[in-house]
Amino acid sequence: MTNHLVLEVGTALIIIAIAALLANKLKFSIIPFLIIFGMLVGPHAPVVGVLDFTFINSNEIITFFGRVGVLFLLFYLGLEFSVGKLVRSGKNIAVGGSIYILINFTLGLLYAFVMGFALLEVLIIAGIITISSSAIVAKVIVDLKRTANPETELVLGIIMFEDIFLAVYLSIVSGLVLGDATSVLGVVKSILVAFSYMIMFFVIARTCTKHLNKLLSITSNEIFIIVILATLFFVAGFSETIHVAEAIGALLLGLVFSETEHSERIEHMIIPFRDFFGAIFFFSFGLSIDPFTLGGAVWLALGAVMITILGNFVAGMIAGRKAGLSHKASSNIGLTIVSRGEFSIIVANIGMAGGLATVLKPFSALYVLILAILGPLLTKESKRIYSFLNGIFKWKAEKTSVKRKIKLNA
Repeated sequence: MTNHLVLEVGTALIIIAIAALLANKLKFSIIPFLIIFGMLVGPHAPVVGVLDFTFINSNEIITFFGRVGVLFLLFYLGLEFSVGKLVRSGKNIAVGGSIYILINFTLGLLYAFVMGFALLEVLIIAGIITISSSAIVAKVIVDLKRTANPETELVLGIIMFEDIFLAVYLSIVSGLVLGDATSVLGVVKSILVAFSYMIMFFVIARTCTKHLNKLLSITSNEIFIIVILATLFFVAGFSETIHVAEAIGALLLGLVFSETEHSERIEHMIIPFRDFFGAIFFFSFGLSIDPFTLGGAVWLALGAVMITILGNFVAGMIAGRKAGLSHKASSNIGLTIVSRGEFSIIVANIGMAGGLATVLKPFSALYVLILAILGPLLTKESKRIYSFLNGIFKWKAEKTSVKRKIKLNA
């Protein structure tokens, strides 16, 4: 079977291409199609002659390509932004991120408690519900051409704030669930390391631009892209060793390169990698979900989906308004970051490794699947959703908020 490894990967790519063509034909987001097509094949699928739709032998390669896709998605998103703007919005990001985590984490705790779970399961479910998918959020923002939207700056900040929370939360929960020693000192250390690492990139972007411009003044496109990709993979890999998500490392590097005079050249050369490997990520995500195991967690997942959508919208409105954004821009925040994905699965896997309730696996898979599909839809239809809600709540025109936003970015 290993002799057909390239054929297996090629088969996966053909399926991805079909999903992409179908999504384009229907003028729809490609993400749901890639996830669903991934679910339809996998370990439960048949082997037809030389075509192996189980993808068992090629699973590691496809999964790795998917991880690479996340790196390119976040790296590209970083290239689209300015470190200067993020630094000036530091207070808004801290406040907005805190509001977002507090509301969603509290709802997660209450929901799991009301559903009758024990303490450790409550903590795992709260973690699953709290953390959004940076990969899906990045893909949707880019696909819908919203990188220049006023609220996207805050969305990006909340994603980074979530990563600091995740680093701390995983250190605590893994200690409790897996029996590792967890001390207050260890938690404080996790916070300081993650925060210091991010600050370091901001400092590099603000103080070393001239040196980076010289280093990247490479005439040959071949050598230029090799240097960029080597740096991207090294930084992402190193980030993971200090318990900062590799995707966040890619995002931070993108922010650094966005300050250089080579940003447009990098962006132009990265786009094909972003689209190709990004598609593989969502397909590989679908491969990891066995549809035959989801039945027992349907109602639990649907309840979690409803409180997540509500919690995200409320948190987005509060965070956006606190930052001086309009009601429309604020509503976009909650609808954009509602997707759940890779981080929720990581939290669920800790629970499974610790021998907690078996329902956690199908619950997390179904919950993530629903929101991975609904998230892009809600973001795409955010204008209609806002118009509908505005008809109910009668929000006023946002002249003052627009002025405040201009002032904040001045």
